[in-house]
Amino acid sequence: MRFIPTRIHGFIDYAGGLLLIVSPWLFGFADNGAAMWTPIVLGIAMIGAAMCTDYELGVVHQIPMPVHLGMDAVMGICLAVSPWVFQFDRLVWMPHVILGVVEILAALTTETRPGSRSAGLAMR
Repeated sequence: MRFIPTRIHGFIDYAGGLLLIVSPWLFGFADNGAAMWTPIVLGIAMIGAAMCTDYELGVVHQIPMPVHLGMDAVMGICLAVSPWVFQFDRLVWMPHVILGVVEILAALTTETRPGSRSAGLAMR
């Protein structure tokens, strides 16, 4: 069931990307290793994808919404499994799993067609 409007998803993208970037310092795992760099890189990718998506809060409008949601799901899976793939699960795993699952859920529950750009915060 898809119930999150694309405009709200845009806010989630930008806020979530920023949260990922600051999460190593916020949750105390800024150690210069994979635990730190994985959410930073994925947060930058999330903001970059948001800026390029064809929805109300996009800037460039090149990535179709269904492709964006697929990218979100893949990034969420990568984030959630990263503690075991990169073997830092003994240091930290909970923020990666929780934020990854939230990203997957947002991808699965967001509408696939943008609403009216004139009705909101179009950033063209």
